[in-house]
Amino acid sequence: MILFVGLGNPTPDSQDNRHNIGFKIIDAINKKFTLSKQKPKFKGLLTTGDIENKKIYAIKPLTFMNNSGICIRELIEYFKIDAEDVIVFHDDLDVDIGKIKAKFGGSSAGHNGIESIDKFIGKEYSRVRIGIGKPGPKMSTSDYVLNNFNEDEKKELDKIVNNIINSISILLDRKLDLFSSTVNNK
Repeated sequence: MILFVGLGNPTPDSQDNRHNIGFKIIDAINKKFTLSKQKPKFKGLLTTGDIENKKIYAIKPLTFMNNSGICIRELIEYFKIDAEDVIVFHDDLDVDIGKIKAKFGGSSAGHNGIESIDKFIGKEYSRVRIGIGKPGPKMSTSDYVLNNFNEDEKKELDKIVNNIINSISILLDRKLDLFSSTVNNK
């Protein structure tokens, strides 16, 4: 069993925010692989299905970014999913727009959603860090991540979302370095 987690905030006005790229990845996975209809469970929107003969759970926590770990812990305890079988998609200021970096464990680098997950399940899970770039000198980090992508950024992100979807089998095999290079070089 694999659990895909997409981080974001559940309010309608947050839908296109930089902070919500994780939600967009889960939506794209659900659509491409025709997972079940989203159902409110475990303080999130849960879908299930199979991808390449692997049982997949995919969730968008509705607990807001800073409390994402609450939702994840409930779900993995209920379904007996090991933390090592959790893959989290989230925005990252330290990665250029249109690029990703996949890794296992490590520091939260100040990302509140990751800090929450670390607190509730530990750090032994995989992460796909989706680049959103850095704010300009006159914008705070919190304002930047809560702002929407501009049109050029949306085009870059559409490409990276498609590349992630088309390389999902590599991710399911936990070949994180190969996944990163494949997605970034398509």
